[in-house]
Amino acid sequence: MSDAVKKRLDLHGVVCPLNFVKTKLALEELNVGERLEVILDEGDAMLNVPRSLKEEGHKIIKVTPNGEVYQLIVEKGV
Repeated sequence: MSDAVKKRLDLHGVVCPLNFVKTKLALEELNVGERLEVILDEGDAMLNVPRSLKEEGHKIIKVTPNGEVYQLIVEKGV
């Protein structure tokens, strides 16, 4: 398991549930333990996407606010 981000996904301006679908598809391209950086808008995206990812067994490593968006680091689970 590495701290390095394997893939980046900018979903600024993408609406729910499309942002979760795109995040899920990006995670499918990674191996277990690899990390994905996702840029999400505040509001519904930040409420729903991290929760849904955790429910699917992925780990939220870090959430960093950055103006109107958030940087989310997700580690792929099993």
